[in-house]
Amino acid sequence: MTLSPWMVYGGIAFIVIFMMGIRIVRPTHRGLIERLGKYHKFANSGFNWIIPIIDNMYQVNITEQMVDATPQEIITNDNLNAIVDAQIYFKIKNDEANVKNSQYNVNNVTYQIVNLARTTLRNIIGTMTLKSANSERGRINEDLVKVLVKETTTWGIEIVRTELKQIDPPKDVQETMNKIVKAENEKIAAIDFATAAETAADGKKRAAIKEAEGIRQARILAAEGEAEAIRLVNDAANRYFIGNAQLLRRLETMENSLKHNTKVVVPGNTELVNVIGDMAGVLPMKGTI
Repeated sequence: MTLSPWMVYGGIAFIVIFMMGIRIVRPTHRGLIERLGKYHKFANSGFNWIIPIIDNMYQVNITEQMVDATPQEIITNDNLNAIVDAQIYFKIKNDEANVKNSQYNVNNVTYQIVNLARTTLRNIIGTMTLKSANSERGRINEDLVKVLVKETTTWGIEIVRTELKQIDPPKDVQETMNKIVKAENEKIAAIDFATAAETAADGKKRAAIKEAEGIRQARILAAEGEAEAIRLVNDAANRYFIGNAQLLRRLETMENSLKHNTKVVVPGNTELVNVIGDMAGVLPMKGTI
């Protein structure tokens, strides 16, 4: 059977039209198909086919996205110009109604979110001092999320979170704050040094006191020893020399004389023992040397 040229041309045209109508939607996207400028149907991920020229498909990213609110100057409640920047994380919900809302209820979701976030930040931070704004970033993030969620309920999006990138004061204020912090750090260091010096001095003082106490105790012990020795001598004197004070005096004199190497002249016909005894006042001993 022979095919007519018209059949061949028709087959080729069908294949071309079919190929032109193929649309592949990635898992990260969803599609909106419009027919002659009017919404026609929703396209999930995977293979989809549209009528070329008559239908158009618009693919919408449903993954989480981040937009920067871009830095801006905000006058705080204490009349300081703070440079504020924030990031907003959001995603378009993946069901048909919300994907349609993100395209038909708002013009350019990203641009709208950025401007809404900037306005909201001015309203929030404008009621706070610069110090409180820096110390209460968590509360600012929470307030910003609440406002964004409330104002975007018909946009088909989900506000995941917001993060403040910076809240910086003017340059001159920042320099002053840095000087204050430096002065505080130097003050703390000086206090620590003084405390350490005081502790060292106190340690030396305690050591000196202990040393003096030791010397004092040693002197007391030495004095007590001398007193005990004197007491023993007195006891001996009282015990053995009672009524012989003259004899005791002679012995002391003899002891002192011998201590200073005093020379004693002994006559040739006198016994040495008797001489010493006579000097000491004791009885002479019989015998010769």
